[in-house]
Amino acid sequence: MDSNFIFKAGKYKKQKDYSSFYPSLLNQNYYPQDEDIYKLAEDAAIALGKLDALAHGFHDIDQFIYMFTTKESTSSNRIEGTKTAFDEALLPDIEINPERKDDYQEVQNYINAINQAIIDLDKLPLSMRLLTKAHQNLLCGVRGKHKLPGEIRKSQNWIGGSSLKDAFYIPPHHDDLAELLTDLEKFLHNDALNIPDLIKIGIAHYQFEAIHPFLDGNGRTGRLLIILYLIDKGLLSKPVLQISDFFDKNRNSYYDSLTLVKSQDNLDQWVKFFLVGIKETSDNSSQILKSIFDIKQHYSMKILSMGRRAKNAMKLFDLLFFQPIIEYKAASAKLGLSQPSVNKLFDDFCKLGILKETTGKKKDRLYRFEPYISLF
Repeated sequence: MDSNFIFKAGKYKKQKDYSSFYPSLLNQNYYPQDEDIYKLAEDAAIALGKLDALAHGFHDIDQFIYMFTTKESTSSNRIEGTKTAFDEALLPDIEINPERKDDYQEVQNYINAINQAIIDLDKLPLSMRLLTKAHQNLLCGVRGKHKLPGEIRKSQNWIGGSSLKDAFYIPPHHDDLAELLTDLEKFLHNDALNIPDLIKIGIAHYQFEAIHPFLDGNGRTGRLLIILYLIDKGLLSKPVLQISDFFDKNRNSYYDSLTLVKSQDNLDQWVKFFLVGIKETSDNSSQILKSIFDIKQHYSMKILSMGRRAKNAMKLFDLLFFQPIIEYKAASAKLGLSQPSVNKLFDDFCKLGILKETTGKKKDRLYRFEPYISLF
């Protein structure tokens, strides 16, 4: 610890009719005043390492990624006011009430943005170029589609209040964004800095939110940055960390800790909150993976005792991890089996406790893979 280090979050710059906040440049070492931060960082890194090791241990881990990304997407969007519940996000598009389609589509966009950005990491460095592409995917065809998807803002934005005159927070002026975002990129990739990776991405998330480079979708993009950084650094091989769930459950603390940085130059409090979140969500995700393994083992043994129907039953069982809310027509099409055959398998799965019919209807019934969904 450097006792002479005094962190300054930034300064206010006078504009014509208001003052905007200009965050201090990041690309320098950070010396926390609270020594507990290093222990929290160590604990978080150990928990994240255990999670990644578990994920590596599943030869079919991609089978379960959809649920983790859907949970992360639902939580991240809920922080911004989207009302789609996790169960609802799993439904086929045709089952969504037209009045809730926008919320539903925002969640689906986030899932697509995560998946595409991870693919893009093989071709692009973690950069604003990659994040603007992810941002474009986030806002495609939804409520923010008129707010320059995929483009850095060219006008002043604000948070809270009805205008700049009564805004709760006014981010940097758009003329300052190029310098600030270049500095953020340098910070992310400066391996000469003596900052543990988990502390570094925690600070980077704060800075991204302080800069607020887009007209809309900053929170979601900033939370996506966390996952992408961990994958880019090799700390996480698959997106199985549900950090937005922690932020959503502790929403007031999330906002308060971010605000304290700007209002009291208290970066330590934010970093501590962030590291606790990484550890807690790593532990939770590890427990989910262990429970998935148990579920798969338990029901696979039951399915293998189904005689000649076991082969097709296992195909249906595998499909349910990708599509845990399903109706038999869709299953028939996916599996290439006749509807009567699939209907019979559904009956068998209901008796085994794998599936549960949820509609009570005679036609167009929906079935839930309840033991799996309940884990999330």
